[in-house]
Amino acid sequence: MRVDGLLRKLDETLVPPLGRLLDRLRRPTGHTGLVTAVALASATAVMVTAVWVAERPKETPTDTEVVRVGVPDGESVPTYLAESRRELDALSAKASGDGPPYALVMFSAYLAPDRLPTVLGGAPVAEVFTRVPLPGMQTQIARMPVHQVPDDVVAGMLLFAERKEREAHDYQERAAEVTGTRDEERLRPVYETAAQVAIAEATAYRTHCSCVYAAVLRAGAPDLKRLAARPGVRAVDPAPEVRALDRAVFLPPLPEPHPAADPAGAGPTPTARPPEPTPSAAPPEPGPPSPEPGAPTGEPATAAPTEAAPTVSPEPG
Repeated sequence: MRVDGLLRKLDETLVPPLGRLLDRLRRPTGHTGLVTAVALASATAVMVTAVWVAERPKETPTDTEVVRVGVPDGESVPTYLAESRRELDALSAKASGDGPPYALVMFSAYLAPDRLPTVLGGAPVAEVFTRVPLPGMQTQIARMPVHQVPDDVVAGMLLFAERKEREAHDYQERAAEVTGTRDEERLRPVYETAAQVAIAEATAYRTHCSCVYAAVLRAGAPDLKRLAARPGVRAVDPAPEVRALDRAVFLPPLPEPHPAADPAGAGPTPTARPPEPTPSAAPPEPGPPSPEPGAPTGEPATAAPTEAAPTVSPEPG
């Protein structure tokens, strides 16, 4: 309620009783001055308190919800890309109090790390999404935090290659240990296929493959619009609603044409999936959430690429 409306309501509710009180106070008593002072002080306190409550700014609740940026479930990729372009065109050039907005940048093809500076035009990158595009195989998506491009991307690929080599070794051991019933024997080719895929992924990452298909960065509206027009950029989806990367989930579409959103992977899904192998050497522990560009951190930016989606590698159950 605004102050003027509140004062009108106070007039209607407080003035008549106060008038009657003052009329009684006209009668001579020994305590007229004291009672008058107390009454006026009480009325003043009520009005001041009411005005303070009316004008006190509302507290904004802390938003702890995770923000999703990317292809919504069930929406086609062309529809999502068209909507992203409309949002980018409508993005105001005026900077908000939180600084330039985050944005999801999608590439028209898989890129090698050394091509990123050219395509992105030197824009500061917070993280990239990678996947080894093996025909007919569903490979794993990795979300890699970065500070320096391309050096941190290369370092992240090498760490992921080591993880895939351990994974391949574990699947090979599982395949060799399969004995028993016919149902158990059916797991052998699945283990062998999973090992082959992991080896192929490790080999690709060690050669700094053309595997990067999206990036997350932070820039002003004019820079984002110029970036969207650069060769090799498929689309730019501005995400001003993202306040921190650790409270955001990005789902960029893959460069391959898809009739519907399927950012989790490409290619046929295996019909049989054995249990997840027990690693012979534990993979690197996930590091802290992806830092904002330029933010100081005590750990290397590429210390722990995050596995963002399942591969042909089997999952539990």
